[in-house]
Amino acid sequence: MSDNSGRTNAVLSKLTVIGDLLMLQIVFLVLSLGVVTLYPAAFALQRVLPDALSQDHPQLLRRFFGQFKWAFPRFWLTGLALYFGSLALAFGLFFWANTNGPVRIVALAILIPLTGMIIGLYLSALAVLPSVAADSTPKSLFRDANLFLLRRSLAVAGGVVALLTWFALVSQLPTLFAIGSGLVPALIGYWISRTRTKAPEKTSPDVSI
Repeated sequence: MSDNSGRTNAVLSKLTVIGDLLMLQIVFLVLSLGVVTLYPAAFALQRVLPDALSQDHPQLLRRFFGQFKWAFPRFWLTGLALYFGSLALAFGLFFWANTNGPVRIVALAILIPLTGMIIGLYLSALAVLPSVAADSTPKSLFRDANLFLLRRSLAVAGGVVALLTWFALVSQLPTLFAIGSGLVPALIGYWISRTRTKAPEKTSPDVSI
């Protein structure tokens, strides 16, 4: 009987987590309709995601709006620049992918790695966001994200591949956008933040002279 009760509690706990995540996704989707609020909403979601997964703190919506209030005045201008920069980059990739000639190869050889680097830096920013200080600025966040990218480059590269795979799925099934537009990057950022670089093993003991 206790085993059945334990399984029931485990299932209910997982359903609660899923429900909280979907609730946060809906709120993110509504807030992101205003272009200027898109990235602050994504940053707020990232800050409360560990609480949603751990179920350690109640009142997730209240915490989400508190984090949004924290993120908006700090990152709305940076987010706006990221938004229009992303559109320009996507347009450039689409344009050069549909042209002919040797210039196309050169342009794509520059734009594709640049896109991967920007996505990797953004995922790194998501990874460090839950632990940044309350007085964080775009400059300090960029610095922390850059350090994370350098230290966890392999995990970030895996996150970039995962996010590009998600974009490919959305292009085939656009309805997935409503379910995971905010959650998928947030979960990928959370995953790479949980990875640990393996310390090099010593092949021989230290010898003191």
